[in-house]
Amino acid sequence: MAYRITNEEVLNISDDIDMTAFFKSAPSLNPNRGLIKGSICGVKLVEIEDPMMKEIRLLDKLVDELAKGKAIKKILRK
Repeated sequence: MAYRITNEEVLNISDDIDMTAFFKSAPSLNPNRGLIKGSICGVKLVEIEDPMMKEIRLLDKLVDELAKGKAIKKILRK
């Protein structure tokens, strides 16, 4: 399932936005993101307790795996 955005929804790269605002402004987060396993920057995802840090690391892991050519369905364990 692809996500489509309108021009009004695109964040301006010059906008001063922190990670909390970034995640709050997301229309929806993939419900399968919790199925992403492994570690990022030497930290195991299952050991992260802070909810915001966990969201940041999940996104980081997703980008890393996509950059390596892994299919999104495999990453999200569909």
